[in-house]
Amino acid sequence: MSRFEQLKQQLDKQQRKWLVTGVAGFIGSNLLEALLKLNQQVVGLDNFATGHQKNLDEVQGLVSDQQWQNFQMIEGDIRDVETCKNAVSGVQHVLHQAALGSVPRSLNDPATTNEVNISGFLNMLIAAREQQVESFVYAASSSTYGDHPALPKVEENIGNPLSPYAVTKYVNELYADVFARSYGFHATGLRYFNVFGRRQDPDGAYAAVIPKWTAAMTKNDKVAINGDGETSRDFCYIDNVVQANLLASTTLLGGSEVFNVAVGDRTTLNELFSAIKNALQQQDIDYSAEPVYQDFRAGDVRHSQADIGKAKSLLGYEPQYRIAEGISLTMPWYVQNV
Repeated sequence: MSRFEQLKQQLDKQQRKWLVTGVAGFIGSNLLEALLKLNQQVVGLDNFATGHQKNLDEVQGLVSDQQWQNFQMIEGDIRDVETCKNAVSGVQHVLHQAALGSVPRSLNDPATTNEVNISGFLNMLIAAREQQVESFVYAASSSTYGDHPALPKVEENIGNPLSPYAVTKYVNELYADVFARSYGFHATGLRYFNVFGRRQDPDGAYAAVIPKWTAAMTKNDKVAINGDGETSRDFCYIDNVVQANLLASTTLLGGSEVFNVAVGDRTTLNELFSAIKNALQQQDIDYSAEPVYQDFRAGDVRHSQADIGKAKSLLGYEPQYRIAEGISLTMPWYVQNV
């Protein structure tokens, strides 16, 4: 039995209290669903800047009434430290997902990205330290690797950041390290690599590539590829991310640690286009148009692939879904909801 299966059995028998920030977002709502199905108590915090009430409504429909009663929602902003302290009160585990994602958004508005991702993060650290929570796990990012050319990406080797967003996520790691050294407060960062799955928003200028392309194909619209299509990424299905968060929250680690959360594969944008097209065919949606190639996007790295050896060794992380499986599992949701 895997470490994760053992953990789920333990949690199902022992109720704990968790805080999920950004709970109405893509990753936050999936963490909420997993925790409630394990009969955990969950406090959610969100200002609905990028999260949606419909995500919470969907989770409510997927759990029992009794499980839903274990959820408490706080509408508030992590930029307010008193809101953070209120949310953390009585909590044992913090899963800090609230942030403004997107490289292009940070290039267009670096100030707001800084306020949310750095000031908000610091507020959460302060509140969690004062409450003496048992664990603090936060969403870090593969953007921290910047222009470091080596593949696969190993946690200790990073380059220069290529966007304001990347700067903010790196500063999160620096603050976590300083809090460990100065106060003995331990935080764990999970460097997400191109997460995708159900409830990922396909709308808006900053939509991630998989939901954006899928939405376009279901409407028979053109798909635009930045560059020549040979840019590659390590796409990670949402259930792998849920696993990493729960393992990191319940593993005793000294100091401040960061872990890659990915699969360890590389998929080009051209390959991704074909994979989505094929998955849609399984849903009786035929898309025949060719992609439109345009300029490379500012701030993007050319290739990304994770070394997940550290997460495997120290957390017992074993990704259960590779990209083809994840896309197949995601497609029915998109077809029904887009």
